[in-house]
Amino acid sequence: MKNWKLLTLVFAMLLVLAACGSKDDKKEESTSGSKAEEITITNDFGISKDDGTSDNVKDEVKVKKNAEKVVVFDMGFLDTLDTLGVKVAALPQDSVPSYLEKYKSDDYKNVGSLKEPDFEAIAALKPDVIFISGRQASLYEQLKEIAPTVYVGLDTSKYMESFKANTELAGKIFDKEDQVKEELAKVDDKIATINEKASALDKNALIILGSEGKISAYGPASRFGVIHDVFGFKPADEGIEVSTHGQNVSFEYVLEKNPDIIFVVDRDAVVTEGASAKDAIENALVKKTNAYKDGKMFYLNPEVWYLSGGGLQSVSLMIDEVEKAL
Repeated sequence: MKNWKLLTLVFAMLLVLAACGSKDDKKEESTSGSKAEEITITNDFGISKDDGTSDNVKDEVKVKKNAEKVVVFDMGFLDTLDTLGVKVAALPQDSVPSYLEKYKSDDYKNVGSLKEPDFEAIAALKPDVIFISGRQASLYEQLKEIAPTVYVGLDTSKYMESFKANTELAGKIFDKEDQVKEELAKVDDKIATINEKASALDKNALIILGSEGKISAYGPASRFGVIHDVFGFKPADEGIEVSTHGQNVSFEYVLEKNPDIIFVVDRDAVVTEGASAKDAIENALVKKTNAYKDGKMFYLNPEVWYLSGGGLQSVSLMIDEVEKAL
């Protein structure tokens, strides 16, 4: 009888232990399932070649939801992640704009430069995801060998569409979709205000980039074409070649077009410490334009326009700068 009671007790204890083990297993499965949750992203972008042609990349990549070790090579996407409160592990620290100064600290790993990533440093980090844009496009195959690599470069011919798609992608990966909707709504409101004013303005504008004594012009659908396409400023020349690098023009061209407003992106100021294209640009010819005579030459922040356009913060800063022309 005593043996029977003992056996019953042992059997009951085994049942309890089995039940606990089952719960632990389910809990572990649930946790690991959560960690393993992934989303599939399609990379679709072109890689420019030296002969003027380009190769197209179309590739699917799986990215872990709420990725923890994040490497970012696009400064615009970095400022979007910063706005959303997403932690970043590493970036090329030599190209960080001043409004994102905190990312130059030792809290973040330096992984080379925009065009020359430090592959060893990236691999040692064992990142969950790497975000790249045009400057790293040709290195895509090498980077994706290290970790899932996502292209977040801007399509300037569809600026807002592309900017919003990248921002919404960040929201999807990092569970920030509601916040993204709020932030994009703020940007839309600011754009509506400036567009209404600029579209009603009976003046035209020319965008030029100054570099080493030379200038390039940018029109609609170009790298800085958001000024025309989205913000609503009439172009001084509708026929400017659409190019990432702009159309090479002379100072005689600027005088010939005689714009009412000139927006200047000073590349020298952002690539060479202490340098400026201002003296070369404000020459005798340019001083004859309506823009110069009316005090309507505006030097845009090259860190925002040249380094980090297309982020939640940079787009808002761009609107604020251009609004001064009104």
